[in-house]
Amino acid sequence: MQKNAKDLITTITEAVQEKKGNGIVIADLSNIENVICKYFIICQGNSTIQVNAIAEEVKDYTREHADEKPLAVSGQENGIWVALDYSDIIVHI
Repeated sequence: MQKNAKDLITTITEAVQEKKGNGIVIADLSNIENVICKYFIICQGNSTIQVNAIAEEVKDYTREHADEKPLAVSGQENGIWVALDYSDIIVHI
């Protein structure tokens, strides 16, 4: 795992845990050709409010602690799921 990717994964995981996200899974896809990302982080919240709170925390925490912003955010309008795209890392809540 690349150092920058490892650091960002750690930062994202800390943010999820800060908002009590659970079921965190980190899938390493870096050895698979032609994939959309190298790492896929999956976690869950217990309500639409918690899903949105986790997404906001990941965005804020990564900006503050890793100087990173997501390239795109999808699903936040419904709160059932949110995907954050950090290029080589995708977070699905």
